[in-house]
Amino acid sequence: MGEDISGIDEVQALLAGQDYVCGRALATVTFLALKLGRPLFLEGEAGTGKTEIAKAIAAALGRDLIRLQCYEGLDAASAVYEWNFAEQMIAIRTAEAVGFEGAGADRIALKDELFSEHYLIERPLLQAMRPHVSGPPVLLIDEIDRTDEPFEAFLLEALSDYQVTIPEIGTIHAARPPIVILTSNRTREVHDALKRRCLYHWVDYPTFDREIEILHARAPEASEKLSREVVGFVQKLRTEDLFKRPGVAETIDWAKCLLALDVIELSPEVIADTIGAILKYQDDIQRLQGSEAKRILDEVRAELGPVG
Repeated sequence: MGEDISGIDEVQALLAGQDYVCGRALATVTFLALKLGRPLFLEGEAGTGKTEIAKAIAAALGRDLIRLQCYEGLDAASAVYEWNFAEQMIAIRTAEAVGFEGAGADRIALKDELFSEHYLIERPLLQAMRPHVSGPPVLLIDEIDRTDEPFEAFLLEALSDYQVTIPEIGTIHAARPPIVILTSNRTREVHDALKRRCLYHWVDYPTFDREIEILHARAPEASEKLSREVVGFVQKLRTEDLFKRPGVAETIDWAKCLLALDVIELSPEVIADTIGAILKYQDDIQRLQGSEAKRILDEVRAELGPVG
Protein backbone atom coordinates (compact mmCIF):
# COMPACT_ATOMS: atom_id res chain seq x y z
CA MET A 1 0.00 0.00 0.00
CA GLY A 2 2.22 2.81 1.29
CA GLU A 3 4.89 0.56 2.80
CA ASP A 4 7.54 1.88 0.42
CA ILE A 5 7.08 5.49 1.56
CA SER A 6 10.00 6.30 3.83
CA GLY A 7 8.62 9.15 5.88
CA ILE A 8 6.64 12.35 6.32
CA ASP A 9 8.96 14.44 4.17
CA GLU A 10 8.43 12.06 1.27
CA VAL A 11 4.65 12.38 1.65
CA GLN A 12 4.93 16.17 1.50
CA ALA A 13 7.17 15.93 -1.55
CA LEU A 14 4.82 13.50 -3.31
CA LEU A 15 1.82 15.73 -2.67
CA ALA A 16 3.75 18.86 -3.66
CA GLY A 17 4.51 17.10 -6.94
CA GLN A 18 0.75 17.11 -7.53
CA ASP A 19 0.48 20.81 -6.58
CA TYR A 20 -1.06 19.90 -3.21
CA VAL A 21 0.51 21.96 -0.44
CA CYS A 22 -0.03 20.61 3.06
CA GLY A 23 1.37 21.22 6.52
CA ARG A 24 3.38 18.85 8.65
CA ALA A 25 0.41 17.62 10.69
CA LEU A 26 -1.63 16.56 7.65
CA ALA A 27 1.43 14.97 6.04
CA THR A 28 2.07 13.03 9.24
CA VAL A 29 -1.42 11.56 9.55
CA THR A 30 -1.39 10.75 5.82
CA PHE A 31 1.92 8.93 6.18
CA LEU A 32 0.58 6.94 9.15
CA ALA A 33 -2.61 6.02 7.28
CA LEU A 34 -0.58 4.75 4.34
CA LYS A 35 2.00 2.97 6.47
CA LEU A 36 -0.46 1.30 8.84
CA GLY A 37 -3.20 0.63 6.29
CA ARG A 38 -5.76 2.60 8.28
CA PRO A 39 -8.63 4.64 6.81
CA LEU A 40 -8.05 8.41 6.99
CA PHE A 41 -10.97 10.54 8.20
CA LEU A 42 -10.69 14.20 7.18
CA GLU A 43 -13.16 16.67 8.65
CA GLY A 44 -13.43 20.42 8.12
CA GLU A 45 -15.20 23.23 6.34
CA ALA A 46 -16.10 22.83 2.68
CA GLY A 47 -13.38 23.92 0.28
CA THR A 48 -10.39 23.27 2.52
CA GLY A 49 -8.85 20.59 0.29
CA LYS A 50 -10.15 17.35 1.81
CA THR A 51 -11.28 15.83 -1.48
CA GLU A 52 -8.21 17.07 -3.33
CA ILE A 53 -5.80 15.17 -1.11
CA ALA A 54 -7.38 11.87 -2.20
CA LYS A 55 -6.88 12.86 -5.83
CA ALA A 56 -3.31 13.92 -5.12
CA ILE A 57 -2.47 10.66 -3.32
CA ALA A 58 -3.91 8.57 -6.15
CA ALA A 59 -1.97 10.51 -8.77
CA ALA A 60 1.27 10.52 -6.74
CA LEU A 61 1.16 6.76 -6.15
CA GLY A 62 -0.12 5.93 -9.64
CA ARG A 63 -3.29 4.31 -8.28
CA ASP A 64 -6.86 4.32 -9.52
CA LEU A 65 -9.18 6.74 -7.74
CA ILE A 66 -12.64 5.39 -6.92
CA ARG A 67 -15.06 7.97 -5.55
CA LEU A 68 -18.23 7.27 -3.61
CA GLN A 69 -20.12 10.56 -3.47
CA CYS A 70 -22.44 10.36 -0.47
CA TYR A 71 -25.91 11.84 -0.38
CA GLU A 72 -29.05 11.65 1.72
CA GLY A 73 -30.76 8.30 1.18
CA LEU A 74 -27.66 6.46 -0.03
CA ASP A 75 -28.01 2.79 0.85
CA ALA A 76 -25.68 -0.18 0.87
CA ALA A 77 -27.00 -1.60 -2.41
CA SER A 78 -26.38 1.63 -4.29
CA ALA A 79 -22.86 1.87 -2.89
CA VAL A 80 -21.91 -1.76 -3.60
CA TYR A 81 -23.73 -3.12 -6.67
CA GLU A 82 -26.96 -3.44 -8.58
CA TRP A 83 -28.25 -5.82 -11.20
CA ASN A 84 -28.64 -4.80 -14.82
CA PHE A 85 -32.39 -5.38 -14.96
CA ALA A 86 -32.72 -4.26 -18.59
CA GLU A 87 -30.18 -6.85 -19.74
CA GLN A 88 -31.76 -9.50 -17.52
CA MET A 89 -35.18 -8.87 -19.09
CA ILE A 90 -33.69 -9.17 -22.58
CA ALA A 91 -32.11 -12.49 -21.59
CA ILE A 92 -35.47 -13.75 -20.27
CA ARG A 93 -37.29 -12.70 -23.45
CA THR A 94 -34.60 -14.36 -25.56
CA ALA A 95 -34.90 -17.58 -23.57
CA GLU A 96 -38.66 -17.57 -24.03
CA ALA A 97 -38.26 -17.00 -27.77
CA VAL A 98 -36.06 -20.08 -28.17
CA GLY A 99 -38.42 -22.35 -26.29
CA PHE A 100 -37.48 -21.95 -22.63
CA GLU A 101 -39.80 -24.18 -20.60
CA GLY A 102 -39.43 -22.44 -17.24
CA ALA A 103 -38.92 -25.60 -15.25
CA GLY A 104 -36.28 -28.06 -14.12
CA ALA A 105 -32.68 -27.71 -15.22
CA ASP A 106 -33.48 -24.95 -17.72
CA ARG A 107 -34.93 -22.77 -14.97
CA ILE A 108 -31.92 -23.29 -12.70
CA ALA A 109 -29.49 -22.60 -15.52
CA LEU A 110 -31.29 -19.40 -16.50
CA LYS A 111 -31.36 -18.20 -12.90
CA ASP A 112 -27.64 -18.88 -12.51
CA GLU A 113 -26.96 -16.97 -15.69
CA LEU A 114 -29.15 -13.99 -14.79
CA PHE A 115 -27.43 -13.56 -11.44
CA SER A 116 -23.90 -14.06 -12.67
CA GLU A 117 -21.26 -11.34 -12.77
CA HIS A 118 -22.08 -10.76 -16.44
CA TYR A 119 -25.21 -8.86 -15.32
CA LEU A 120 -23.60 -7.23 -12.28
CA ILE A 121 -23.10 -3.48 -12.23
CA GLU A 122 -20.27 -2.70 -9.83
CA ARG A 123 -20.56 0.39 -7.65
CA PRO A 124 -17.63 2.08 -5.84
CA LEU A 125 -17.33 -0.17 -2.78
CA LEU A 126 -17.29 -3.34 -4.87
CA GLN A 127 -14.90 -1.79 -7.39
CA ALA A 128 -12.52 -0.95 -4.54
CA MET A 129 -12.43 -4.58 -3.42
CA ARG A 130 -11.42 -5.85 -6.85
CA PRO A 131 -7.77 -6.34 -7.87
CA HIS A 132 -6.29 -3.42 -9.84
CA VAL A 133 -3.30 -3.60 -12.13
CA SER A 134 -1.73 -0.49 -10.58
CA GLY A 135 -2.17 -1.79 -7.03
CA PRO A 136 -4.79 -1.14 -4.34
CA PRO A 137 -6.92 1.84 -5.41
CA VAL A 138 -7.66 4.99 -3.44
CA LEU A 139 -11.27 4.81 -2.25
CA LEU A 140 -12.65 8.27 -1.56
CA ILE A 141 -15.86 8.23 0.50
CA ASP A 142 -16.79 11.87 0.07
CA GLU A 143 -19.08 13.83 2.43
CA ILE A 144 -19.99 10.90 4.66
CA ASP A 145 -21.93 13.35 6.86
CA ARG A 146 -24.63 13.51 4.17
CA THR A 147 -25.65 9.89 4.78
CA ASP A 148 -27.50 8.39 7.75
CA GLU A 149 -26.52 6.12 10.65
CA PRO A 150 -27.59 2.81 9.05
CA PHE A 151 -25.21 3.43 6.16
CA GLU A 152 -22.46 4.34 8.62
CA ALA A 153 -23.01 1.02 10.39
CA PHE A 154 -22.78 -0.87 7.10
CA LEU A 155 -19.65 1.04 6.14
CA LEU A 156 -18.04 0.27 9.48
CA GLU A 157 -18.51 -3.45 8.85
CA ALA A 158 -17.31 -3.23 5.25
CA LEU A 159 -14.14 -1.36 6.22
CA SER A 160 -13.40 -3.62 9.17
CA ASP A 161 -12.97 -6.73 7.00
CA TYR A 162 -12.63 -5.07 3.59
CA GLN A 163 -15.30 -7.29 2.13
CA VAL A 164 -18.81 -7.01 0.73
CA THR A 165 -21.47 -9.67 0.30
CA ILE A 166 -23.71 -10.18 -2.73
CA PRO A 167 -26.40 -12.71 -1.75
CA GLU A 168 -26.64 -14.26 -5.22
CA ILE A 169 -22.86 -14.60 -5.64
CA GLY A 170 -21.27 -14.64 -2.19
CA THR A 171 -18.69 -12.64 -0.27
CA ILE A 172 -16.01 -10.72 -2.15
CA HIS A 173 -12.93 -9.96 -0.09
CA ALA A 174 -10.18 -7.51 -1.05
CA ALA A 175 -6.90 -9.42 -1.39
CA ARG A 176 -5.13 -6.09 -0.77
CA PRO A 177 -7.21 -3.44 1.03
CA PRO A 178 -7.74 -0.11 -0.73
CA ILE A 179 -6.39 3.18 0.59
CA VAL A 180 -9.51 4.66 2.19
CA ILE A 181 -10.11 8.37 2.71
CA LEU A 182 -13.37 9.63 4.20
CA THR A 183 -14.34 13.30 4.25
CA SER A 184 -16.94 15.22 6.22
CA ASN A 185 -18.05 18.86 6.11
CA ARG A 186 -19.54 18.32 9.58
CA THR A 187 -23.11 19.11 8.63
CA ARG A 188 -23.85 16.51 11.31
CA GLU A 189 -21.76 14.48 13.72
CA VAL A 190 -20.48 11.16 12.39
CA HIS A 191 -20.75 8.28 14.87
CA ASP A 192 -17.74 7.69 17.10
CA ALA A 193 -17.57 4.01 16.10
CA LEU A 194 -16.69 4.95 12.54
CA LYS A 195 -14.20 7.62 13.61
CA ARG A 196 -12.45 5.16 15.93
CA ARG A 197 -11.84 2.90 12.95
CA CYS A 198 -9.90 5.72 11.27
CA LEU A 199 -7.01 8.07 11.81
CA TYR A 200 -8.54 11.54 12.23
CA HIS A 201 -7.47 15.00 11.14
CA TRP A 202 -9.26 18.34 11.17
CA VAL A 203 -8.51 20.26 7.98
CA ASP A 204 -8.67 23.95 8.84
CA TYR A 205 -8.40 27.04 6.69
CA PRO A 206 -4.72 27.67 5.94
CA THR A 207 -2.66 30.52 7.31
CA PHE A 208 -1.94 33.49 5.06
CA ASP A 209 1.52 32.20 4.10
CA ARG A 210 0.24 28.67 3.48
CA GLU A 211 -2.60 29.94 1.28
CA ILE A 212 -0.15 32.06 -0.71
CA GLU A 213 1.93 28.92 -1.23
CA ILE A 214 -1.16 27.02 -2.38
CA LEU A 215 -2.13 29.79 -4.77
CA HIS A 216 1.39 29.89 -6.24
CA ALA A 217 1.11 26.15 -6.90
CA ARG A 218 -2.36 26.27 -8.44
CA ALA A 219 -2.27 29.66 -10.19
CA PRO A 220 1.43 30.37 -10.81
CA GLU A 221 0.65 33.04 -13.40
CA ALA A 222 -0.70 35.39 -10.72
CA SER A 223 1.71 38.15 -9.71
CA GLU A 224 2.90 38.44 -6.13
CA LYS A 225 0.86 41.61 -5.65
CA LEU A 226 -2.37 40.10 -6.96
CA SER A 227 -1.83 36.86 -5.04
CA ARG A 228 -1.34 38.70 -1.76
CA GLU A 229 -4.39 40.88 -2.31
CA VAL A 230 -6.59 37.94 -3.27
CA VAL A 231 -5.52 35.82 -0.30
CA GLY A 232 -5.69 38.77 2.08
CA PHE A 233 -9.20 39.68 0.90
CA VAL A 234 -10.49 36.10 1.16
CA GLN A 235 -8.95 35.64 4.59
CA LYS A 236 -10.57 38.89 5.72
CA LEU A 237 -13.93 37.69 4.36
CA ARG A 238 -13.66 34.59 6.57
CA THR A 239 -13.76 36.84 9.62
CA GLU A 240 -17.00 38.49 8.46
CA ASP A 241 -20.47 37.32 9.48
CA LEU A 242 -21.23 35.32 6.34
CA PHE A 243 -23.63 32.44 5.73
CA LYS A 244 -20.90 30.51 3.90
CA ARG A 245 -17.25 31.44 4.23
CA PRO A 246 -15.14 30.96 1.09
CA GLY A 247 -12.72 28.03 1.06
CA VAL A 248 -9.34 27.59 -0.57
CA ALA A 249 -11.08 26.27 -3.67
CA GLU A 250 -12.82 29.63 -4.03
CA THR A 251 -9.53 31.48 -3.58
CA ILE A 252 -8.03 29.53 -6.48
CA ASP A 253 -11.14 29.97 -8.65
CA TRP A 254 -11.20 33.71 -8.03
CA ALA A 255 -7.52 34.13 -8.88
CA LYS A 256 -8.03 32.25 -12.14
CA CYS A 257 -11.06 34.41 -13.00
CA LEU A 258 -9.04 37.56 -12.36
CA LEU A 259 -6.21 36.26 -14.54
CA ALA A 260 -8.68 35.52 -17.33
CA LEU A 261 -9.79 39.16 -17.14
CA ASP A 262 -6.16 40.40 -17.16
CA VAL A 263 -6.62 42.01 -13.75
CA ILE A 264 -3.35 43.09 -12.14
CA GLU A 265 -4.73 44.39 -8.85
CA LEU A 266 -8.03 44.42 -6.97
CA SER A 267 -10.47 47.29 -7.01
CA PRO A 268 -14.02 47.66 -5.65
CA GLU A 269 -15.33 47.49 -9.21
CA VAL A 270 -13.41 44.30 -10.03
CA ILE A 271 -14.56 42.74 -6.76
CA ALA A 272 -18.20 43.59 -7.52
CA ASP A 273 -17.92 42.07 -11.01
CA THR A 274 -16.32 38.80 -9.87
CA ILE A 275 -17.70 38.28 -6.37
CA GLY A 276 -19.70 35.26 -7.55
CA ALA A 277 -16.44 33.32 -7.77
CA ILE A 278 -15.97 33.41 -3.98
CA LEU A 279 -19.43 33.93 -2.47
CA LYS A 280 -22.30 31.62 -3.41
CA TYR A 281 -25.23 33.08 -1.49
CA GLN A 282 -27.05 36.27 -2.41
CA ASP A 283 -27.29 37.45 1.19
CA ASP A 284 -23.50 37.27 1.49
CA ILE A 285 -23.03 39.05 -1.83
CA GLN A 286 -25.34 41.87 -0.76
CA ARG A 287 -23.21 42.44 2.32
CA LEU A 288 -20.35 43.45 0.04
CA GLN A 289 -22.33 45.96 -1.98
CA GLY A 290 -21.52 49.66 -1.91
CA SER A 291 -18.57 50.73 0.22
CA GLU A 292 -18.17 47.44 2.10
CA ALA A 293 -15.83 45.88 -0.46
CA LYS A 294 -13.71 49.03 -0.48
CA ARG A 295 -13.51 49.01 3.32
CA ILE A 296 -12.27 45.43 3.40
CA LEU A 297 -9.83 46.03 0.54
CA ASP A 298 -8.41 49.12 2.30
CA GLU A 299 -7.93 47.09 5.48
CA VAL A 300 -6.17 44.35 3.55
CA ARG A 301 -3.78 46.79 1.85
CA ALA A 302 -3.04 48.52 5.14
CA GLU A 303 -2.11 45.18 6.72
CA LEU A 304 -0.11 43.92 3.76
CA GLY A 305 1.86 47.09 3.16
CA PRO A 306 3.89 47.58 -0.03
CA VAL A 307 4.90 44.42 -1.92
CA GLY A 308 8.59 43.67 -1.70
